[in-house]
Amino acid sequence: MKRKLIFAILLYLVSHSTIGQVAVSGINFPKNVHNFGTLNEEDGPVSVDFEVINDTTSPLLILRVASSCGCTSPEWTKEPLGPGAKGFVRATYDPKGRPGPINQNITVYTNLNPSGVVLTIRGNVIPRPLTAEDIYRRRLNNLGLTATHMSLNRVYIPNTSTDTIGLYNFGDKPINLTFENVPNHITVTSNPQTLKPKEKGTLRVTFDSKKRNDWGFVVDRFGVLTNGERAQNNLISISASIEEDFTALTEVQRANAPRIEFKELNKDFGNVNEGDEIKHEFEFTNTGKSDLIIHKIKASCGCTTVNPSITVIKPGQTSSLSAIFKTTGFSGRQSKTITVITNDPQSPNLTLRISGTIMSANK
Repeated sequence: MKRKLIFAILLYLVSHSTIGQVAVSGINFPKNVHNFGTLNEEDGPVSVDFEVINDTTSPLLILRVASSCGCTSPEWTKEPLGPGAKGFVRATYDPKGRPGPINQNITVYTNLNPSGVVLTIRGNVIPRPLTAEDIYRRRLNNLGLTATHMSLNRVYIPNTSTDTIGLYNFGDKPINLTFENVPNHITVTSNPQTLKPKEKGTLRVTFDSKKRNDWGFVVDRFGVLTNGERAQNNLISISASIEEDFTALTEVQRANAPRIEFKELNKDFGNVNEGDEIKHEFEFTNTGKSDLIIHKIKASCGCTTVNPSITVIKPGQTSSLSAIFKTTGFSGRQSKTITVITNDPQSPNLTLRISGTIMSANK
């Protein structure tokens, strides 16, 4: 008897269930998921109406409809729905600027279900074809460029690094390209040198780290002239981090390498008055097995350093560098950094920090 009762209950639940239907407190959405399928971004907004049926004996009023993102604009039946009456909730999706999958929810709040009923729209947006204006977004008069900054990231001494910037002539006359104030460690070429109207081209930049004769993060610039004219903001910037290449070192070479160890990496000078000059010696030792070479010491704004008297430190030898922070013009909590670049493969770039609180003279 018990088994028959359970079977009867299950049979009732199955016979009265509908896939894709939501019925909460008598609020019936015959369809709660809509798939737009594949959409083209350039085709504009699309809409779907979700039917709602009042299966209760009381008036149904849709109080508000909330979407999960601003790309979905909902509308709905504003007047009350009597028992058995039908209304709608309309979801409009704008694919502009939103390529890729669609999976958005619309929550319907009513007087009969304040917690809300969730409707879902799905689909996939195919991105629109990119125009020349999309690709060549930087402009020097009628010359379009894909970028005005070139990041070469890490460049190992003594290697060179090459990168390109796309060019496009938006005008109706040829554009002849020449360059000014090009550093001697940078080579710039344009292919072609003269761009015909609506023609594409390439600006090619080669950076020679050995000729740059520097270490760490560096930035260079040169100017682009179009038909001999200097447009406003005509500079192209190139950034790179010049480093020593330790990637090919063997385990034996690493074991015999130099090793820089500082007595302390951070110095807090506490509270001082504005105008005081803070000095500190950062002491370090070469605990490795070969000569330690100090390639470069660079301080952040407001702090200066005095290089060690020797830049080649023998194994077991100790030295120091002086950090000087002039507090004039500063107030409150301050933190300045000093970057030390060496030939230590374990710590080629070390950051020292000097910090504290400066009491303003006006207080």
